[in-house]
Amino acid sequence: MVEIKTDASMDAMREAGRVVAQALTAVREAATVGTSLRELDRTARTVLDKAGAGSPFLGYHPDWAPVPFPGVLCVSVNDAIVHGIPDGRRLADGDLVSVDCGALLDGWAGDAALSFTVGRARPADTRLVRTAEAALAAGIEAAVVGNRVGDIAHAIGRVCRDAGYGIPDGFGGHGIGRRMHEDPGVPNEGPPGRGMRLRHGMVLAIEPMVLAGGKDDWWTAGDGWTMRTGDGSRAAHAEHTVAVTDDGPRILTLL
Repeated sequence: MVEIKTDASMDAMREAGRVVAQALTAVREAATVGTSLRELDRTARTVLDKAGAGSPFLGYHPDWAPVPFPGVLCVSVNDAIVHGIPDGRRLADGDLVSVDCGALLDGWAGDAALSFTVGRARPADTRLVRTAEAALAAGIEAAVVGNRVGDIAHAIGRVCRDAGYGIPDGFGGHGIGRRMHEDPGVPNEGPPGRGMRLRHGMVLAIEPMVLAGGKDDWWTAGDGWTMRTGDGSRAAHAEHTVAVTDDGPRILTLL
């Protein structure tokens, strides 16, 4: 069931989204060569705590995962697509890092992600990240009243495929509100004109994931959480929480 948010609810979600943006900004600034993933998680926790916000990630335990998630961030490095656990690994020069963060504030959730390179960037990684960001922008542009969920999926998929990249099978965005994951699902590829029609008050987490090797397969690492590319190529991830409004898409997770 899809919950249609009131304008006041979307304003409240904007405040949760602002906390997410602040946390991601702080993490990006803290991510230098030699920094551990666990230290990045602590940086985000500090931002959440200061804002009086909780984490929808910490302790999250879907039925497919062997243990609850142990951090407030997903930190996925190089061939990790999403769901990377923030452990003691230290970042090296040239690492491609995707960071996903959520916040719960006054009963509402926000969710966003960004990808970046630590130290010297490979040109191929820069192109991969820019494509993920372009796919996100295309998906947001399609999130207008009267369109359908399939129009968002088609816009994202076209950008990724035109660049020659893969899209992980079975993963995409989602509705968001009082819970981090709500209906409807928002695929990262599909035919336009299909799926639920978009209405004022729908709020979606739109999140393209792109795989540099051009293949769509992936596997789950031994920690039971981290998704890795099937061919070992690098991956990038970009995400915003977006409200569908009569005035056009409203991004709730910007600073």
